[in-house]
Amino acid sequence: MNRRNFIQLIGCGCISMGLHSCSTAPITDRRQLKILPESKLNAQAAQIYEKVKEKEKMSDDIKTLNLIKNIGSKIENSISEYFYKENLNDPTTNFQWEYILIENKKVKNAWCMPGGKIAVYTGILDVTKNTNGLAAVMGHEIAHAVAKHSVERASRGVLVKTGTSLINIATGGKLSEINRATGMDTVGLLSSIGIMNPFNRKQETEADYLGMIFASLSGYDIRETIKVWERMKEANKGKEPPKFMSTHPSSTNRINNITEWIGEIIIKYPPIA
Repeated sequence: MNRRNFIQLIGCGCISMGLHSCSTAPITDRRQLKILPESKLNAQAAQIYEKVKEKEKMSDDIKTLNLIKNIGSKIENSISEYFYKENLNDPTTNFQWEYILIENKKVKNAWCMPGGKIAVYTGILDVTKNTNGLAAVMGHEIAHAVAKHSVERASRGVLVKTGTSLINIATGGKLSEINRATGMDTVGLLSSIGIMNPFNRKQETEADYLGMIFASLSGYDIRETIKVWERMKEANKGKEPPKFMSTHPSSTNRINNITEWIGEIIIKYPPIA
């Protein structure tokens, strides 16, 4: 089999695999490609989460940790109730929810691993300021897990890696030669800027939107979300990378989007009793 036929065969196989692995994100109905099993990522995330708990210093601020757990519990229940009422499959059915508060004032961040493993850093509390602000951040992070963004990214990463290998074969190893000559992963850099970063920004915007919905369904005032990002913008003043190099939308773009969405979300997704 010659090189051209080989590449066509592999390429068709990848496309076929992709077509049979398409699904849609909850609520937004954005088409997704998921070729890796969610259960595998959830299991890996649980193991990493345990290592994080061993490595990082856990905060002794029990009051704030209980607040985080309370907000999380409300969001958990409202998500499940919403999908039940809409007669849709609950994407959190197999989640094993857990919450930790990490003592690190320098890190203004929070995250949610696949399967509902959540961490909040004490540094983000200077930005959230209050319960509604904390709910806005947690809603966003939980939205990543609910929309299966990690599964999607991992699946896309597999395809990008496969595609890169095929291009290298098609060019007779020219890409490998470029990498050796320059001492850098040229292909990785280009794919990050041209493919993975815009893709991740799309996920971040979706998480902003879904996160506000989940916070609203849980009874929190999502108008505080704008103030959270205004404070985040101020905290990151002069530190945000150029948009084409960033995996996240700029704070200004986020504020504009959120301002546009608020009215619709408040009306369409009122608190679930």
